[in-house]
Amino acid sequence: MNARSTLSRLVLAFLGLGLTPSAPAAEAGRSLAHDVYFTLQDASPAAKQKLVDACRLYLAGHEGTAFFATGVRAEGMARDVNDRGFDVSLHVYFRDQAAHDAYQEHPRHKQFIAEMSANWKTVRVFDSWVESAR
Repeated sequence: MNARSTLSRLVLAFLGLGLTPSAPAAEAGRSLAHDVYFTLQDASPAAKQKLVDACRLYLAGHEGTAFFATGVRAEGMARDVNDRGFDVSLHVYFRDQAAHDAYQEHPRHKQFIAEMSANWKTVRVFDSWVESAR
């Protein structure tokens, strides 16, 4: 194994993508990115924080998660190309589609939707296969 290959494997391991035979998609550097953008009816700072807190409580730590992050729109980012049509974002990268599918059916995910959806004006979901840089 050359130094570049070793470094690539270390970076992938550091990112939590796992390099085990049971996770062939992750070993190839490929994950299923599940990015969700919420526009809220009540977009007050308190309502945004409530949704971020609920994302952390109900959606973090699911089996097969390689990466998790949530937060509010970066107000200072206002270039012509910035899509500012959301209030809160959620980013969950899964090791494979089976982990994503289990997450969708998990009781914590369903509880999150039941408790938080009344304040959602729109929800946009972007699922894509992503690969790490080699």
